[in-house]
Amino acid sequence: MSFQDEVKALKERGDIVLVAHNYQIGPIQDAADYAGDSFGLAKKVTELDVEYVVFCGVDFMAESALILNTDKTVIHPEPKARCPMAAMVDIDELREFKRKNPDTAVVSYVNTNVETKAESDVCCTSSNAVKVVKSLREHKVLFLPDRNLGDYITRFVKDKEITLWEGYCGTHDNITVKSIMELKDRYPDAEVLVHPECKPEVVDIADYVGSTAGMLKRAVESHAKRLIIGTEMEMGHRMRIQAPDKEFYFPDDPLCQNMKKITTDKVLRSLKELQPVVDIDKKLMERARKPLERMMEIGRGN
Repeated sequence: MSFQDEVKALKERGDIVLVAHNYQIGPIQDAADYAGDSFGLAKKVTELDVEYVVFCGVDFMAESALILNTDKTVIHPEPKARCPMAAMVDIDELREFKRKNPDTAVVSYVNTNVETKAESDVCCTSSNAVKVVKSLREHKVLFLPDRNLGDYITRFVKDKEITLWEGYCGTHDNITVKSIMELKDRYPDAEVLVHPECKPEVVDIADYVGSTAGMLKRAVESHAKRLIIGTEMEMGHRMRIQAPDKEFYFPDDPLCQNMKKITTDKVLRSLKELQPVVDIDKKLMERARKPLERMMEIGRGN
């Protein structure tokens, strides 16, 4: 029996949905009921009348799914699949910063752990970060943890004093201008799409900068037949499915080792045993939900 057939058979035993981030391996994406970016999946789950959610992604993604879906049981197939960038926030250091800077709004990327969200005024995604920061009444802003996404925000928000946390995503931070230009020399007609977690000099040479969802949409709609993609390599799986007539190239072979800690065997185990369950202290979860809800409220205020 194939992996997809095994997943289908196991899901038929109970009230279960399987979701997978764009950076999961192809077979897991293909077997999932929904594939997408982290916050998009967490919001999607809120629309579903299910009891169990098996979330294939890194730790903060499964946490966000539970924070927004307290009526469901969220299962993370590999608790050791953690985001190194999210772990770059030292909570004691953050609390000390807040104590010394009470007039500064704390904006945390959704790519943060629950403890960080609980200390934040509002969250943001890579696609709405500029809008969220612009909406704040405070003049001073601390943005964390990604200095590259923070730098991208400063390109569009000139009326605020923005302090950047010194965190970064190693997968995106390792993508270089040199490797992109080598591909561009080989394929001069190629369009360059990059994630805002890339370094500023990489963002400077891109034709399009956006979230994984935004990049996928652009790849499908672009008139270019060749595209150079500055994000995790597994993004190519969905792009090739949705735009089969195009060619995709990934500079520096960007790979997130933590995403790959979730394997097909671990997914099957989670579906069989409905374990490991994500467990968060209720009071902490309530505090973390507020900045997420504030972000969504800002999003509705178009």
